[in-house]
Amino acid sequence: MLKRVNIGCGQAPTPGWINYDNSMSIRIAKYPLLVIIAERLGLLGEGPKHFVSFAKDSDIIWADAARRIPLPDNSVEVLYTSHMVEHLDREEAKGFMQEAYRVLAPNGIIRIAIPDLRKLVSQYITEGNADSFIEKTLLTRQRRQSVLDRLRYLIVGNRHHQWMYDGSSMVRLLSAMGFREPRTSEPGSTIIRNPGELNLYENAGESVYVEAYK
Repeated sequence: MLKRVNIGCGQAPTPGWINYDNSMSIRIAKYPLLVIIAERLGLLGEGPKHFVSFAKDSDIIWADAARRIPLPDNSVEVLYTSHMVEHLDREEAKGFMQEAYRVLAPNGIIRIAIPDLRKLVSQYITEGNADSFIEKTLLTRQRRQSVLDRLRYLIVGNRHHQWMYDGSSMVRLLSAMGFREPRTSEPGSTIIRNPGELNLYENAGESVYVEAYK
């Protein structure tokens, strides 16, 4: 039976699907003593601490999807990812696309939700607030001054954006990676048959959705 997978699900796994995420919180959650040590050392902020707690009771599987999706070739019917690809640099994004293409069955569907750069730019043009625009892109981060900050980074990782897309640029990327008929989709609309409990409105206010066939 072909699988349906959610890559980079964070704290919003799709019920009934296989859910993957590369957060170190997924790994730490399996070792209660390590969690206690990290908390006492102040290495877990509120966000990661909450994710660790959530991960203890979830079926989320750790995977670095830019390198390897731990599934056989042609075994996936639908692959979904929301607000994950922008955290990859360009080469990592291509690696993820190659892996997605590998695991998808012929005519399988990929659905990608990403922060829409076009919406951010339009907002900037309307409001004229450059500081707000740069902040919302999440393309920058503060320098880590203390040893504690650097240790925390080793655990939490880089959660900022490495690249930004609009619908057209993601369509081009999917096409370049061999996917067929890439197209943008409105919130709530999909080419996926019987999407079940998949959230077709996830991050709707800031996102653009792109779908394609293998």
